[in-house]
Amino acid sequence: MSIRIITDSTSDIPQNQAKERNLTIVPLCVRFGEEEFKDGVTLSSEDFYKRLEASKILPVTSQPSPDEFLNHFEEAKAANDEVIVITLSSTLSGTYQSAMLAKSMCEYDKIHVIDSETVTLSLKILIDYAVKLRNEGLSFEELISELETSKKRIKLFAVVGTLEYLKKGGRLSSTAAIAGTLLGIKPIVKVEDGSVLMASKARGTNSAFNKISSLIEENGGIDMSMPYTLGYSGSPESLDAFKPFIEKAFNLSNSPISIIGSTVGVHAGPGACGIAYFAPNK
Repeated sequence: MSIRIITDSTSDIPQNQAKERNLTIVPLCVRFGEEEFKDGVTLSSEDFYKRLEASKILPVTSQPSPDEFLNHFEEAKAANDEVIVITLSSTLSGTYQSAMLAKSMCEYDKIHVIDSETVTLSLKILIDYAVKLRNEGLSFEELISELETSKKRIKLFAVVGTLEYLKKGGRLSSTAAIAGTLLGIKPIVKVEDGSVLMASKARGTNSAFNKISSLIEENGGIDMSMPYTLGYSGSPESLDAFKPFIEKAFNLSNSPISIIGSTVGVHAGPGACGIAYFAPNK
């Protein structure tokens, strides 16, 4: 008997890495007009941004069906394995509900579904932590308890490179987007209580980086004993200035780097950069 960890593609963990780490990734769907893709399977994050920049309409994402979870649950049931499912925030998607429905259909007690209350880089570091704990030999119950507690400490702050996609998605008026672009306004987003929210805004990139640093300090700093990651949308060059800044500010080195996938990328567009980390225990 072993513990299986299942997550969804908004964790932005590539399928090949998932296989190496004994993880199962259930993909969401991404639709550009009439074309539908499996996130991370038939559409990579890199190709998503190429399509996003070329598309006149914003793509939409949709949750996996309960059947996509049920297939994995039935396999685990047949092997008498325990299953921990960690999904993106139930506020942002019905993926958590699909997993819960599949659990009830499977009628198997050894499945626990965790609403991570977060997404993208933040979900990735929660999965990193789950894999670490499993490899250290924690029991099913211990793993669940630790993950449900620790997820509350996860923070994500990112600066958005362009206002264009916030405007396209209806989160910013055309007038505000034009004015903001002229003034060099950089929105800073956060994930809090399961939602992607505006944390602050700054005039110019350097001010935005300083604001992120201040927000991290205000939240108690970074717990260096826990996983963290830097992230970008579109091109890795988006991190060229942010990476040395944040590493110097918090004495980090050789930071892990992840791409921000389609779920947040559709609103942020290319050119975003940020950090996800665990705040210290209070």
